[in-house]
Amino acid sequence: MKRIAVILTVLWGCLSMAQQTPAPAQLGDISLEGATAHLGNGEIIENALIMFSKGKLTFVGSANAKIARMGNVIDVRGKHIYPGLIAPAKSLGLIEINAVRASNDQDDIGELIPHVRSLIAYNAESQVVESMRPNGVLIGQTTPQGGTISGTSSIVQFDAWNWEDAAIKVDDGIHLHWPGSFRRGRWWLGEPRGFQPNTNYITKIDEITAFMANAKAYGKGNPKEVNPAFAAMQGIFDGSQRLYLYAEAEKEIIDGITAAKKAGIPHVVLVGGYQAHKAISILTKYNVPVLVRQTHTLPEMEDDAYDHPYKLPKLLVDAGVLVGLQNAGASNFQTRNLPFYAGQVVGYGMDKEEALKLVTGNTAKILGIADAYGTLEEGKSATLFVSEGDALDMQGNRLTHAFIDGRAISLETHQTELWKRYVGKYKGE
Repeated sequence: MKRIAVILTVLWGCLSMAQQTPAPAQLGDISLEGATAHLGNGEIIENALIMFSKGKLTFVGSANAKIARMGNVIDVRGKHIYPGLIAPAKSLGLIEINAVRASNDQDDIGELIPHVRSLIAYNAESQVVESMRPNGVLIGQTTPQGGTISGTSSIVQFDAWNWEDAAIKVDDGIHLHWPGSFRRGRWWLGEPRGFQPNTNYITKIDEITAFMANAKAYGKGNPKEVNPAFAAMQGIFDGSQRLYLYAEAEKEIIDGITAAKKAGIPHVVLVGGYQAHKAISILTKYNVPVLVRQTHTLPEMEDDAYDHPYKLPKLLVDAGVLVGLQNAGASNFQTRNLPFYAGQVVGYGMDKEEALKLVTGNTAKILGIADAYGTLEEGKSATLFVSEGDALDMQGNRLTHAFIDGRAISLETHQTELWKRYVGKYKGE
């Protein structure tokens, strides 16, 4: 009974600190004047004027333009304006507390479960999701994890009452975790430590290719009974959905892309791609974009260059590959560091505006939402934020305003509340 009481107390504490009330729809027009605007497509406008109405950008240009300011004019001189950052391929909103199984909906039973939809499990009141916004991360791809084919992702914005309100693009893609040709020895089972060949590699590939072939045949036929798993796969064959292929090593990348193309899948996105620089030829041949893992990490192999994770995005961009950033391998909480992953790449030779594209315009193109998000252009969604300094720098990333579809959202979170509480304590207030 004591344990139950403790658990109930913890859960009640979590519920009592729920997300800020979502902002209402934009009513009055807004003009942001005087800041440096970083458009997310490589362009900058000094002394910019950004105006938006009913959630859409109506003017993006110089403040010197002879144009009537709309509605509420906000003076943001000396600050910087950016498109809302986009976090792809993460289970944000699907898991809250790792140790509380009831709050973990990122995985389901089974290995080949493309029909499992992450969107219906998305928790719009997640405190983890809420903590993304003060760093400018305003959009994410909520993605199931686990198994070989994990399920179907959807793209959401991070200020909503429920998953229906949050959805930007529903069921945008299927997520396939390609098996590794090598695996680490399980020392607790008496296996040798270190990497060793995966004897089940070919068997696993055969299972995946057979499943894809059967799913494609199912779609061409006239089945009397519905097979939910096969039915969920049809979008990746007709091009309405993307196949997100998780692979790290050169061999797995080549094998996975080759298998997908043989199955007739038009849109393939590589996720992770630690050795993607060794597979440039197949990436460019099939126009496969890459969502590179986080740059704040260590090399995987002893003979890798110490700075390989830092410079990988630039190696791929220089080779003509469309690249976005995500943080595979790190916890959901670390997704808030997305702008600083891009900043790390700047330190290794990439132009700052090109690095910004890795978390804005490029990612929007990869996810298929570039028609409305990712860049500051007239007619697109007014999803953007204002920072006191360089948003890709930890010291400069200090948001003063943020908007999602023109709605002025709160930047308060449970973490900022605790900061205010304890800063007063240590200042003796």
